[in-house]
Amino acid sequence: MTREEIIEKVNGFLIDEFEIEEARISPDANFKDDLELESLDFVDIVVIIERDFGFKVKSEELIHIRQLSDLYNYIEEQVKNKN
Repeated sequence: MTREEIIEKVNGFLIDEFEIEEARISPDANFKDDLELESLDFVDIVVIIERDFGFKVKSEELIHIRQLSDLYNYIEEQVKNKN
């Protein structure tokens, strides 16, 4: 899976599942401040990531994810390590 495919999938579920306007989605968008996502939303995000990308998310690995680019990088690294 390419980085572009990861970005497309993540942005797609943010738009579909969390009703975030596409114009607000950018790599430097902060989950809390820019996308207005709460900590409970991360539970849903983890479930979606595990389902869509096929790996188990460890909660301690998400501590440093603040921006959308952090999430893209995390998923990209996990997908590479899975293969």
